[in-house]
Amino acid sequence: MTPRTSAFVVAIVLLVYLVLMGGRAVTMITSGQPVFIALGVAVFVLPVLGALLVVDQLRFGASTERLAQRLYDEDALPDVSHLPRRPSGRVEREAADAYFDEKQAELEAAPQDWRRWFALAQAYDLAGDRNRGRKAMRRAIELEREESAR
Repeated sequence: MTPRTSAFVVAIVLLVYLVLMGGRAVTMITSGQPVFIALGVAVFVLPVLGALLVVDQLRFGASTERLAQRLYDEDALPDVSHLPRRPSGRVEREAADAYFDEKQAELEAAPQDWRRWFALAQAYDLAGDRNRGRKAMRRAIELEREESAR
């Protein structure tokens, strides 16, 4: 199963959950009893927040894929095939750190280039720092949108 398919399956499961829990929440809210009203609001709010997070992640994934496709079309997709890997398939730590240092230096030379932010996000991911990788990718998406708007 591809990551895209997995993401849509999770989104559909969440939608089913939202519908089922939404029905329970409405029943509790319409009961008229203060305790059930409070519980009904909580039961409704939590799945809605979850749905908003899933939508955000789906949009993030689609934007990341769009940038990757654009780099591929430009023949500029960062190549990490030369980096040594462990038997698990992960890039060796020292190689990932060196690659990160290289990409960070390239970014410092052109901090408004979304392509450099994309490469840095990939370097963060290879180094195991997914949170900073996501932040860097969000910056790449933002800069690419600004560039496309011009």
